[in-house]
Amino acid sequence: MRLGGRVAIVTGAGQGIGRAIAEKLSSDGAAVVVADLNAATARATAAAVGGLAYPVDVSDEEQVAGLASAVRETYGRIDILVNDAAIVPFVPWDDLDFAEWRRIMSVNLDGVFLTCRAVYPDMKAAGYGRIVNITSNVILAGTPNLAHYVAAKGGVFGFTRALATELGRCGITVNAVAPGLTASEGVLAGPHADAFDFVVSLQAIPRRGEPADIAPVVAFLASEEAGWVTGAMIVADGGHTRH
Repeated sequence: MRLGGRVAIVTGAGQGIGRAIAEKLSSDGAAVVVADLNAATARATAAAVGGLAYPVDVSDEEQVAGLASAVRETYGRIDILVNDAAIVPFVPWDDLDFAEWRRIMSVNLDGVFLTCRAVYPDMKAAGYGRIVNITSNVILAGTPNLAHYVAAKGGVFGFTRALATELGRCGITVNAVAPGLTASEGVLAGPHADAFDFVVSLQAIPRRGEPADIAPVVAFLASEEAGWVTGAMIVADGGHTRH
């Protein structure tokens, strides 16, 4: 298996795209650490993939340091980091205040910085690492009622490119995957569920995106086969934002 012997941390893996990624990495042979704010869903995913559950708020520096330490103590290495944890809000611009702006930034952008910073020493020492950050096709579409989310995800892409430049010398690749509207539990339970018919009409592939459509793209970037790919963003949205 192409990820045999590798240890992967997947944040936000309790459900949705994150869980699909955890399942795919596990099926490819990796030991998977399921990091999620929701302890119950983290345990459920970990049980499904035979991995380790670790409840964590990725916006909290101390908790993220504890996550890296626990993985280090349990497995002795950290090879792969997938940053999927995020809050997906729906707030019109007229109602968006600074407290809500900072709430989204703290998880969706600060959390990516904190986790990358926490695993960097292990990857640098090993001379090997794969970091995959989940952004969103909204940074290309400018989707309404998501200004702070779009800004944060755009920041994730910019950070991905900058970090790839910094870490390439260490044998670490840093890439991003930008899903489109995806039928995850969180999306289906929120206002975005009503947007599927419209979004599907814009796609080249006329069906709903599923979490399982995103996971193989992440798994490729997390593998040794993607060793010559870094600083890139792969858009996985059925051709919604093709250009």
